[in-house]
Amino acid sequence: MKTRNLFLTVPMMIFILIGMISCKDSSVVYRKYTANVPQYMTYDEMRKPVKSTAGFAIQTAGKIYIQGKYLFVNEKYKGIHVFDNSNPKTPLNIAFLNIPGNVDLAVRDNYLYADNYVDLIVLDISNLNSPLEVARIKNIFPYTIPETNETYPISGIDQTQGVISGWLVQDITEEVQDNGSLPYYYYDKGIGAVMLNGSSGTPSQTVGIGGSMARFIINGDQFYGLNQTNLQVINITDPTNPVAGSKIEMSRMVETVFIDGTNLFVGTQTGMLIYDVSAPASPVYKSEYNHFQSCDPVVVQDNYAYVTLRAGNRCGNWQNVMEVIDLTNLLSPVLVKSYTMTEPYGLGIDNKTLFVCDGQAGLKIYNATDPLRIDQNMIKQYTDIKALDVIPYSNVMIMIAENGIYQYDYTDLQDIRLLSIIPIGVVI
Repeated sequence: MKTRNLFLTVPMMIFILIGMISCKDSSVVYRKYTANVPQYMTYDEMRKPVKSTAGFAIQTAGKIYIQGKYLFVNEKYKGIHVFDNSNPKTPLNIAFLNIPGNVDLAVRDNYLYADNYVDLIVLDISNLNSPLEVARIKNIFPYTIPETNETYPISGIDQTQGVISGWLVQDITEEVQDNGSLPYYYYDKGIGAVMLNGSSGTPSQTVGIGGSMARFIINGDQFYGLNQTNLQVINITDPTNPVAGSKIEMSRMVETVFIDGTNLFVGTQTGMLIYDVSAPASPVYKSEYNHFQSCDPVVVQDNYAYVTLRAGNRCGNWQNVMEVIDLTNLLSPVLVKSYTMTEPYGLGIDNKTLFVCDGQAGLKIYNATDPLRIDQNMIKQYTDIKALDVIPYSNVMIMIAENGIYQYDYTDLQDIRLLSIIPIGVVI
């Protein structure tokens, strides 16, 4: 459950002074207010072995990930649903991996890498009915703060008690400071950002593909994980003994990762960073492209990057657009076109076919042969769904929407066919 540092966002003063009452000592006064009081899970409880249960209906869907015949769907903060997707017409819900605090994942061979609150765990999933934890790197991720009821402030947090598993709204009585001032509280909803995790087209049977807003990605024998303002590199040559490598400070709030060849593209709240990963263990900064503050999923194909910027989210953006950036000169990316959108989220591209999840405006499919005339070459639009993210691979498109996970066959772009829908409850 990765959220942003509690002290990085815009301060929000939300105490309401209900009353001041005196105690036996008339020099001491108190204030009473309602707050979100943290509920803790101990570190020992958090680090219990991961259990597998029979598959059940998705209630709160997060990230999606495909590897080989398996479709993985994160149940935000709770674990991972596993579907046998051998036949996309009839996906089979076969297991649920109970991983408290989980938001992101990546898979290589039979090993699944997942966040377990502040830890990174490695599971051998060769037997999905009995996953085996083969490695754990403790405290590799920042301490996490789950979403709160925005109406109330956050009460004091004590990290020594464990990780925060939820909140309880309670009335608090507290001694007023000598100056009688009311403190500011910082908060962040911690919405997971979901990016085409690897190259487009048919996925490797070794390394899987994630959606366009993923923060985990595997490059050869290196695992990359974004958290807050840095990129953590971990050597996974031996998955039973992962070794934390360099931590690259990016001085921005990082959101998403995408690899195209030997280039790593990092979406941040204020732009896109480009790194050379020809030596996977040692990413080297190349250049950057800056824009107004916004969360920005990005995908890349044929020297063009496609970036969506959405208004009204926690990143502070005021516009809804998809930008096209010319990467011919990677040392100097250039904006060449900006398309107006309604509410853009994730996107994906496969062999000149661009899929854009435009929120309430639905899923838009374009012929991107000419990146400067995309709006003139729409192939299809589905307007009856709130589209959030998409993975196109091997002529099958997996799209996560507000009410379900949709799979389409786009072998014939003039006759795109719905294959199946996996219903879900609420998407965060």
